[in-house]
Amino acid sequence: MEKLLYITVNPKRDTKLSKGMQIGEVFLEEFKKEKPDVEVVNMHLYDMEIPEIDMDLMYARAKLSFMGYAFEQLTEAEQTQITKMHELADRFIDADYYVFVTPLWNLGSPSILKAFLDNLFIVGKTFKNAEHGPEGLLTGRKAIHIQTRGGIYSTGPMVDFEFGDRFLRTALGFLGLEVMDSVVAEGMDHFPKMAGEIMAKAKEKAIESAREMAKDK
Repeated sequence: MEKLLYITVNPKRDTKLSKGMQIGEVFLEEFKKEKPDVEVVNMHLYDMEIPEIDMDLMYARAKLSFMGYAFEQLTEAEQTQITKMHELADRFIDADYYVFVTPLWNLGSPSILKAFLDNLFIVGKTFKNAEHGPEGLLTGRKAIHIQTRGGIYSTGPMVDFEFGDRFLRTALGFLGLEVMDSVVAEGMDHFPKMAGEIMAKAKEKAIESAREMAKDK
């Protein structure tokens, strides 16, 4: 059975309080109509214990990747951290479709998303170093980003200041995923009277994108 990993990155757990998750629910509803047999797995990052690259994890990666250590030679703390990292990466690798739902905060995504992504960059598991450079190993999978922005970043003077969507798309592409065009709802804080219209357009885009993702790979 194919699997879709629905990754929400917002301390708000109630969909009614998150515009991004409201758009995400519309996406999921349409996707499940197109592919009812796909299992949807929810992953709310703020409910998870995500390993951060601390001293133990940093040394564990180095020892295993190029210093010639075996897992059994790592310290207990290093073993714990590297095991958690690989378990999280394995959960990610086990999916076929990925939907990320995030807000734009202070020019980027919430920091917990960066911590999550740090656990996915594992040589030999999610990418390899080939003669022509790094090569992603997570091919044959589709991903999409649903992002909400209070201001306008797609045009105008803030274009070069948006690093949330840009970074996520780059990271996922590096790992080999096919990254679809993002669904973005922006300007709702700057133009509150237009919030309903902005959300409606984003939901329409989400429905179209869900149909596109559901097409055979």
